[in-house]
Amino acid sequence: MSQKEQVKSFLYSWKEGVIRIGKVFVEGGDYQNCAEEFLSKHYAFDTEEVLFKPTFTKEVIFRNTKDLALSYFVKGDIQEDNGFALKPWEKIELDELTILEEESYLVAMGTFKFKPVNSVEVALVAFTFCFIGIENALKIKIHHSSPVL
Repeated sequence: MSQKEQVKSFLYSWKEGVIRIGKVFVEGGDYQNCAEEFLSKHYAFDTEEVLFKPTFTKEVIFRNTKDLALSYFVKGDIQEDNGFALKPWEKIELDELTILEEESYLVAMGTFKFKPVNSVEVALVAFTFCFIGIENALKIKIHHSSPVL
């Protein structure tokens, strides 16, 4: 599998993982554990320093630890956190994608369209993910995302 195919596969897994956390939450399951597994699978927090700027943050802009990232996804100790993954999202569609491969860098930049359950509104979000390879898997080392207004 080429690196570009790996990135596309990763992005599919990432968006399905976010949707899954919301489904587990709605069904009354262990969404916290689901979110922890999602972070371990998709982010390098367990072995590396990670830079994470989530989409909808204003007070605590950066979430550079696993605990702070978890708070953003499932509503933790930070007051502004509403549980991004708990919305829940019905569909996340990859809209644009550019992949840059240079020596030891692998970067994806694009947009996702987030459609909440029971809503016709769609949030357009621009993202940049910088990847690192860990145990033959891609993981996010740098994540920056913001709403497109």
